[in-house]
Amino acid sequence: MAVDYLVIVVYLAGMLAMGWWGMRRARSKSEFLVAGRRLGPAMYSGTMAAIVLGGASTIGGVGLGYQYGLSGAWMVFTIGLGLLALSVFFSARIARLKVYTVSEMLDLRYGGGRAGIISGVVMWAYTLMLAVTSTIAYATIFDVLFDINRTLAIVLGGSIVVAYSTLGGMWSITLTDMVQFVVKTIGVLLLLLPIAVVKAGGFGEMRAQLPTAYFDPLGIGGETIFTYVLIYTFGMLIGQDIWQRVFTARSDRTAKWGGTVAGTYCLAYALAGAVIGTAAKVLYPKLGSADDAFATIVKEELPVGVRGLVLAAALAAVMSTSSGALIACATVANNDIWSRLRGIGRSAPADDHDEVKGNRAFILLMGLAVIATAIAIDDVVEALTVAYNLLVGGLLVPILGGLVWKRGTVYGALASVVVGGLAVIGLMATHGILANEPVYYGLLASLAAYMIVSLATPATDAAVLAAWRERLAGRSPELASEPVAAPQ
Repeated sequence: MAVDYLVIVVYLAGMLAMGWWGMRRARSKSEFLVAGRRLGPAMYSGTMAAIVLGGASTIGGVGLGYQYGLSGAWMVFTIGLGLLALSVFFSARIARLKVYTVSEMLDLRYGGGRAGIISGVVMWAYTLMLAVTSTIAYATIFDVLFDINRTLAIVLGGSIVVAYSTLGGMWSITLTDMVQFVVKTIGVLLLLLPIAVVKAGGFGEMRAQLPTAYFDPLGIGGETIFTYVLIYTFGMLIGQDIWQRVFTARSDRTAKWGGTVAGTYCLAYALAGAVIGTAAKVLYPKLGSADDAFATIVKEELPVGVRGLVLAAALAAVMSTSSGALIACATVANNDIWSRLRGIGRSAPADDHDEVKGNRAFILLMGLAVIATAIAIDDVVEALTVAYNLLVGGLLVPILGGLVWKRGTVYGALASVVVGGLAVIGLMATHGILANEPVYYGLLASLAAYMIVSLATPATDAAVLAAWRERLAGRSPELASEPVAAPQ
């Protein structure tokens, strides 16, 4: 195991070194939050794939393959479909907006900040819980590596992510994500996948050993697949963590085609995870938990050195999602909530150095909150479900509605967020957090409220829509003042 330890230590030291290097580049708000909006296709594709494929996609994806066979790929597959849809249909317009947060987009589209602060609170809760669930995954990996207790594992892994994210912001995260993408590709796709299949005796032996349902592409169930589409595909379209990566693209063409490449990569990663899990079922048919499949096959079947690299790949998956969610959480907390509560308008000039310091302080603060919350929470699945239910039930309709329906109004957007969010919370309380009804009916309630209230209230002011169209066309400068306010 000494060689494996050395691989992990070198990897973790490299992450911290890149954080320090990124700090030297992040000298303005744009550099710190969106890497100066200048990532080219290769780096954009790699970092986008890295953020969406986290611990849930890697460890959880293998676990679903262990439990359901090839149809266990559907969870990660729907993430890839969501990224493809975002890239093909929306990313070019999103990149041209030149904003920092989803709430700023809502302000531009609907006029004023009334929809922005409520959506900011919902988005903050989502990104916080996403960062928490990613941080909890360190316990699984470090238990395999060092046999240390859960709390220490979370503090160790979380502290490294908080350190490099605080130092260099999006530049540090971009650099580390690119390395993590390469490590993940080598560790999971090029090493673990073929080794697992060979150890299980090949596909012929896997078919002979397992029920035919394990090779049914729809074996996981139509209702489950539909729920995955609602939560993960639609979640990819509107999450601050994803949009903030779109904002880093050098051009709208980079955002569109780079994202398409990343989405396609996700589809391949989904199938790989399911196949690895299926192989683990052949090798270890009686594991206590499906989520133990990844750690077990790595620990028992891989040779020294390779094992360290594959565990580094799992660590990379967790860190990429964790750091992306952390900077998104801090950006929303500072720009959409704290600044508004203090009454600071965007028209007030601010020194770049001061803004970087402020955002850096919020990353550190949110990072500490994430680590503390991760230690306190035991059920990762429930935490992640709450996050995605609130995101999709509360924000999907007003965000996509604002992009495609010009009759949508600020009052419709507010009603949609409030009604959808309350419906989700109420249904989770009555039906259970893991039930499908909260996201189904919450989304329908949000849509109904948006359309009814929008049609019942005055249309958005023509000046607001004109400014919005200019922004979508890329003819307006980066957000420097408060959006045009709708008449009262």
